[in-house]
Amino acid sequence: MAKELIVNVTSKEKRVAYLENNVVCEVYYERAKEVAYVGNIYKGKVQRVLPGMQAAFVEIGMEKAAFLYVSDVNEELGDIDANDEEKEAKPRKRWRDRQQIQDLLRPGQEVLVQVARGPISTKGARVTSHISLPGRSVVYMPTWDKIGTSRRIGDDEERRRLRDIIRSYRPDEGGFIVRTASEGLSEEMIKGDIEYLSTTWKEILDKTGRVPAPALIHTELDIVLRLLRDLFSFEIERIVIDDREEFENILAFVKRFMPHVEHTVEFYRGKDPIFDHYGIETEINRALGSKVWLKSGGYLIIDQTEALTTIDVNTGRFVGRSNLEDTILKTNLEAVQEIVYQLRIRNLGGIIILDFIDMERRSSRERVYSALREALRRDRSKTTLSRITELGLIEMTRKRTHESLARVLCEGCSVCEGRGYIKSRTTVCYEIFRQLQREAQNMDESKLLVRVHPSVYEVLNDEERDGLIALEKKIYKKIVVESVDNFNPEHFEVKAIRD
Repeated sequence: MAKELIVNVTSKEKRVAYLENNVVCEVYYERAKEVAYVGNIYKGKVQRVLPGMQAAFVEIGMEKAAFLYVSDVNEELGDIDANDEEKEAKPRKRWRDRQQIQDLLRPGQEVLVQVARGPISTKGARVTSHISLPGRSVVYMPTWDKIGTSRRIGDDEERRRLRDIIRSYRPDEGGFIVRTASEGLSEEMIKGDIEYLSTTWKEILDKTGRVPAPALIHTELDIVLRLLRDLFSFEIERIVIDDREEFENILAFVKRFMPHVEHTVEFYRGKDPIFDHYGIETEINRALGSKVWLKSGGYLIIDQTEALTTIDVNTGRFVGRSNLEDTILKTNLEAVQEIVYQLRIRNLGGIIILDFIDMERRSSRERVYSALREALRRDRSKTTLSRITELGLIEMTRKRTHESLARVLCEGCSVCEGRGYIKSRTTVCYEIFRQLQREAQNMDESKLLVRVHPSVYEVLNDEERDGLIALEKKIYKKIVVESVDNFNPEHFEVKAIRD
């Protein structure tokens, strides 16, 4: 499967699109006025300890205190396969036997933490006290004491070779996770990665001892270099950049850490904007809509809220060729592929409810469930999946690491305030009638002025004109309607005026 990274750089923004077989799968943004927090290391101060939640709030210099859960203070292995020779013999402790947050932290205590998830919406950042410093081939974990290898490295002989290299050059303290990208790399390249990360950790410790809390100690790479480090593999055929300075930066980074792929870095010389040339701009705009059409004529409705995301599957214009059950099954199977694609390009996370079209046959439900599980294998974010119900519902979660595409590119509507709809013009007219009656009861003036949006003005002077005249007779007041262009459709003003 051909994979590419397309990089668009301006003075205000960096955008990176990840393509598989010329299909846009993921889009990443970094803006000059917005700070990227994930991976940054801070010297923080414990603000509050909450035994009831087994968590603590840590002041790290952000607008909101960071959240440190007890499991992020205790040992945290992550998704790795530790070397059998180096595994601890101790059994994993049960929850009630583990240490409590109040035994580990106290208010005012200074701690070194790393941001695992940036602040999202109303929530502060989530941090961990177990630091990890990612490199090209390995991840250095100063608070760990094991050597782990990526599960994606399937060759046992290669795994042993990589472990032996790590043992030869690992520092006195800390452990390492061997990344998938290290497979086939030379001993010299892995050694250079280990030495670079060890030196970085020493610099972090030195700065930590010199500055008061809260303070930023170490900043993660920018979005482009971070994706190069984390995404670039032997499968990626090329990376294309449209900015000369960024091209030189990326080339220097690749020469230092990945010289074997230097030939894949290209400078874009086309006349069209790079995202237009590769069709990325169109896909981004498509990913912001609530309705997504399927090739068969069916469609998805995607509704993202603060609490969860719902995706509803509908047959739409698709009527099938044989029977209803086959039509429904075909629509659901097609929807599976589009759902996974939309999860990735929109970066939807948290709780997600999938509402497939009801299927009578159990075998049909199993086919849809299996297809979804298989399609999710392409997703790099961790997901959990429940069994499909008789009603066609699937509950799932997807790890949320940063804001969704809609929250990055959009802001709340000042008119509907996030509801997704506004009151009809007729409803606003009737609210105006009620308000006029209230105002008329406590005034001596003979006229009332109503200021409204132009669309409501049209309705008041057309289909609701009779109601306006009847109200004038009822309250014995003259009603004057005025159109105001800068009002939103729901807003209106009523006030008394003198003759």
